[in-house]
Amino acid sequence: MHLVQLKHLKEGRRAAIVDGARLHLLKTHRTLYDLAQAALEAGKKFAETAEEDRSSSTLDYDYIYQDRSEWQLLQAFDHPREPARCLVSGTGLTHKASAQNRANMHQQQAAITDSMRMYEWGVEGGSPAAGEIGAQPEWFYKGNGLILRGHGDPLLIPAFAEDGGEEPEIAGVYIVDGEGRPRRVGLTIANEFSDHKMEKRNYLYLAPSKLRTCSIGPELVTDAAFDLVEGEVGIERGGRTLWSRPIRSGESHMCHTTANLEHHHFKYPEHRRPGDAHVHFFGADAFSFGEGIALEDGDVMSVSFAGFGRALKNTIRIDRFAQECVRALPL
Repeated sequence: MHLVQLKHLKEGRRAAIVDGARLHLLKTHRTLYDLAQAALEAGKKFAETAEEDRSSSTLDYDYIYQDRSEWQLLQAFDHPREPARCLVSGTGLTHKASAQNRANMHQQQAAITDSMRMYEWGVEGGSPAAGEIGAQPEWFYKGNGLILRGHGDPLLIPAFAEDGGEEPEIAGVYIVDGEGRPRRVGLTIANEFSDHKMEKRNYLYLAPSKLRTCSIGPELVTDAAFDLVEGEVGIERGGRTLWSRPIRSGESHMCHTTANLEHHHFKYPEHRRPGDAHVHFFGADAFSFGEGIALEDGDVMSVSFAGFGRALKNTIRIDRFAQECVRALPL
């Protein structure tokens, strides 16, 4: 099942089931977070709960997707009332191409970089037997739910940034149940978006390079296969394709299993607080910065994966204002 979240100036927020070119609004649950909570309370599957709440009211998906409607697509999942209770994070060096790009950024004279060494640890121990714990992956914090954007929203290169670039990925969406157990709601297309120039300056700048807006959606998929997922990433400039590449994700193309990534994210008790939402990026296979592309204001990034619905598109916006010093005042 594929679902979306929408917003209307007068109607407010709604959730809907995707049915080809039509969207079936849900009757009761106006956000996918609320739908997930209802499924937990009823002891039912998320998709089953959605199907039971399907209404006969439909919207034209094409018009909304093309931004020709008063309805606007939102990020595929969030915490609608407390954005700070949605942790946005990710796992790097899960795909060989990404590890090689990172290694090339930081290669000096060493025969093997830390990036490639960590990737090889994943190759050696990232796919443990069921119930066993494998090698620990790289993990990074992106922010809370305030940095999430949806299809059609701009992604910002702030005044303090050196650059901004797409990272086409699949993200897992989770909610923590009342017993403190993480529950996977579904998967979605994602653009992790980070500052690769800052990261290239020194790999210890990886953490601040990740603190940027990012996007997920437009569709949340509840039953997606994640063995091998093929897709495409592209950059449009002035209405023309500037750059594009085929991309692959899924466990057969990664050095870690999904279960191992989830264990190492949720092993921390603070990541298992009942009611919290989580969006976790699984890693990228290719990105334009690795091939020398510098994105400009107005460029459109596009990410698509077969089986995950319509493409996720976002425009680059550069903050042209001068950076201001932020001061902490004595209390």
